[in-house]
Amino acid sequence: KLNAAIPAEDKQKPMYAELAESHPVEYIAGGATQNSIRVAQWVMGKPGSTAFVGCVGKDQFGDKLEQAARGDGVNAAYMKHPETPTGTCAVLVKGGERSLVANLSAANCYEISHYETAEIQELVTAANIVYCAGFFLTVSPPTMIALGKHVAEKHKTFCLNLSAPFICQFFKDPLLSVMPYVDFLFGNESEAAEFGKAMGWGEELDVVALKAAAMPKESGSRPRGGVFPP
Repeated sequence: KLNAAIPAEDKQKPMYAELAESHPVEYIAGGATQNSIRVAQWVMGKPGSTAFVGCVGKDQFGDKLEQAARGDGVNAAYMKHPETPTGTCAVLVKGGERSLVANLSAANCYEISHYETAEIQELVTAANIVYCAGFFLTVSPPTMIALGKHVAEKHKTFCLNLSAPFICQFFKDPLLSVMPYVDFLFGNESEAAEFGKAMGWGEELDVVALKAAAMPKESGSRPRGGVFPP
């Protein structure tokens, strides 16, 4: 189906290997957050100015993902899960329309123990800005809170994207546990409206932005900003 985006069911999971054999494939280090980091890296220019941390499998797709990210200048520092395959998203393009079939797999398996390693702590210490997607609230809120505490203590900048309306609907408690550390909150119109509904503020963007900005904040070095483009 054109212009669709669906999670992969078991019957669709073999398609990734099949497409790799039957079509000319372009491998891109994708995912909502990794795409944002790749853009930031492009803006910065100097290789290694950005880093991305997530979870992949010990397989060929994990190797290709790391190769693609590093090829774009991003310092890819993945946790490599020994049993779960790398998350993949097949993007099929026809006549200007695209359809996506996503299989998250190892992306759902990140553990805070990897964050606590010396390699990752060195990257965290060197970073001035931290950016997380709301999707990660479904995986490891403790990692996000640990990041937030570091950012607040060192007066750095923590950015959070709401990512999808369902995050506000079904992961409100983890979201609220991270909000005290957030300096900039991003979301589109529907995500901001859903956040407002979840908090009992209504759905008006200006009201949601002001209420979100006024929520308790750990770091007093700057006020919280909200970016909710229509």
